[in-house]
Amino acid sequence: MINANRQVWALLGHATLTQLITFVLRPATTYRALELGVPASWLGVLSGSFALVPLVLALPAGHIVDRLGERRVMFAGSLLMCAAGTVLLALGHTVPGLVAGSVVLGTAHLGAIVGQQALVANSTTTGRMDSAFGYYTFAASLGQAAGPLMIVAFGGAQAIPDTTSIFQAGIAVAIALFALTFAIESTRTERGPATTENVGVRQLLRLPGLAGALLTACTVLAAVDISLVYLPALGAERGIASSLIGTLLVLRAASSMASRFFLGRLSEAIGRRRLLILSIFGAAAGITVAAAPVPVWLLLLAVTVAGFGLGVGQPLTMSWLAESAPPGARGRAMSLRLTGNRAGQVVIPGAIGMVAAGLGAAGVLWVTAAGLALTGVLARNLPVNRP
Repeated sequence: MINANRQVWALLGHATLTQLITFVLRPATTYRALELGVPASWLGVLSGSFALVPLVLALPAGHIVDRLGERRVMFAGSLLMCAAGTVLLALGHTVPGLVAGSVVLGTAHLGAIVGQQALVANSTTTGRMDSAFGYYTFAASLGQAAGPLMIVAFGGAQAIPDTTSIFQAGIAVAIALFALTFAIESTRTERGPATTENVGVRQLLRLPGLAGALLTACTVLAAVDISLVYLPALGAERGIASSLIGTLLVLRAASSMASRFFLGRLSEAIGRRRLLILSIFGAAAGITVAAAPVPVWLLLLAVTVAGFGLGVGQPLTMSWLAESAPPGARGRAMSLRLTGNRAGQVVIPGAIGMVAAGLGAAGVLWVTAAGLALTGVLARNLPVNRP
């Protein structure tokens, strides 16, 4: 049996490296697409390809986690991370190659995080879920902040960074991620045979408020994705140095880290529902300002506010779902949430890109902010507060 502290640190490190790879390769893919002359309005399609295959595989992955344990699925995700970087490096000189690399990257990301999230849910006692998922997503945000730093390092004052070097660095980090998986042990042997093998999607969908929580989670995640894709596009349109765009992405992730680190205390102080609503409206306001032609200091502030708000939605919906799902079915519950997220990642960016096609990257960000504001209004009746 692996020491509990070692298990925790290995899990947090795995979460950090997973997001680091994802959040450096995806903006790099956007920059490579811009190099190839792909119009900004079509970048949403490239973003959606990241979530296309995982949309189909998320629920089966949850079943595999519940039956075979978290570690095996995390191994598969780590190996596919290595493959994704290789595909982008070898075939990224064409648009189909970029799409293929994004599909493999999305599948790899799915395998890694469904195992991670099930491991958190199965290792945490009820009542500590907010803090546990807050720390887990804090580690994920650390990777999201570290990833764009590689863009700063390889980009400098250029509008388009050296994407080949970024792809190579991503492969190196993916190899480290695979090695780290050996330090993780599944919880399956600790909790014994599952007593809820017959719990299916229909039973989980009957949980009160689940549909609204899934909508909230996928809208917030789609907003994160859109900012990841369209902030670089906004910079390219306005001639903003890639180093400043990288700094903005770092600030967004760092402010999400802050909200997640203190998530347990914040939810105890003001309640889950109120915290969720305030964070969504804050994110909408920040994105609205960031898309406008404002001074650099205000742009930095707006992205910081948006990042803080965007950091809250995911861990709160995770912890609520983990508490609501029966033990032994939490892998399926997490994968159901991921299915909703992936559906949003496939549909929302492409739809918003087409709606705002004539307005450029700024228009896409403004429509995204409006969608967040509507989600905040709908979240008022979610039963996410503890009884």
